[in-house]
Amino acid sequence: MKTATIAILAFMLTGVAMGQAQDLAYEGDVTDIRVVRRLEQHPYAWKVWQPFIIQGDRRRDLLVAFGVQVNGKNDMGDILVSLSRDDGDTWQEPVAVFDHRERQGAIQFAYANPVLYRAPGHDVIWCFAMRCPMVYRNSKKSQLVGAFTADGGRLWTPVEMAMHYTGPLILNAGLVETQIDGQRRYLLPAHRNTLQKDPRGSRDHFILSSSLLEWKLEAFIPQPTEPRVFLHEGNIAPGDAPGELKIVMRTANYDEDRLTTDPPRAYSSVSRDGGRTWSTAQEEPELHNAKSKGFFGQAADGTHIYVTTMDRSSGIRHGPASPTADARRCVTKPSRRAVSGATRKRSFTRGSRIPT
Repeated sequence: MKTATIAILAFMLTGVAMGQAQDLAYEGDVTDIRVVRRLEQHPYAWKVWQPFIIQGDRRRDLLVAFGVQVNGKNDMGDILVSLSRDDGDTWQEPVAVFDHRERQGAIQFAYANPVLYRAPGHDVIWCFAMRCPMVYRNSKKSQLVGAFTADGGRLWTPVEMAMHYTGPLILNAGLVETQIDGQRRYLLPAHRNTLQKDPRGSRDHFILSSSLLEWKLEAFIPQPTEPRVFLHEGNIAPGDAPGELKIVMRTANYDEDRLTTDPPRAYSSVSRDGGRTWSTAQEEPELHNAKSKGFFGQAADGTHIYVTTMDRSSGIRHGPASPTADARRCVTKPSRRAVSGATRKRSFTRGSRIPT
């Protein structure tokens, strides 16, 4: 019988400039594993999925949101949140933020892809997610939904968003606070995939920005001239230069989204005006991506971190990617102000789809 878990991997990012021979033999810095939730604890579901973890109210508090995907749906169900008071060693019974069994009037929704966010200097924690009518098989036609907690994650209050963007969206990564024309803005990366069911649809990556209650379409990520790329699930972090923002995106072939790009690489774009405009997306030669979920961010010391799955089984460069890759790879790049140009690749065994 197949089992699934939400697990936390702890690993350390140590020295970055090592010899190539050591890189080839390197197996990673995983130091510990803690299980947050198991599939068998949810009889109505067929997987637990898409965890998002942030710091809680206290120094040793951690809060993780994750999806519980109901039977009969590809990728949506409930959004639950679990709290740890001991740095992730143990986890409390989760509470529901969004429950597919609770109707909104005559409509029943399912939910996917939670994103947790606490604005600097505020006690309130927000949970944003995708909401889609239960009549659909998957979440491609979702809208943005939000809820907040003022007690560290025990009680959640849903809020209807004021949306100036009315099209479908798909979330993956966290929010970034920025300044545009001297005003505070929150950038939330999203994409749409209306081409999947509509020959006149599109596969675009875009940025939403406004207050945490009111959202508008701030910018699109410009496509490469040729060939077009399905840019999706991008993560935003500070770039290499002061005041710069950089987004690194998961990729697939634009017209045949079951195929990878050729070669299979992540793409990136840069903004130098707080997120209002972005450069044309370009390939990241050192960042492998075979339609794989990934993470891109910046550590406290300025190091950029990229984590993705690696498919060692098929050996196919430009073809269908395995949905269950057997390893993850982490690539680190120090800040230009510290060490210039050094990168470090790390591989480690995959236990499940996990936050790191």
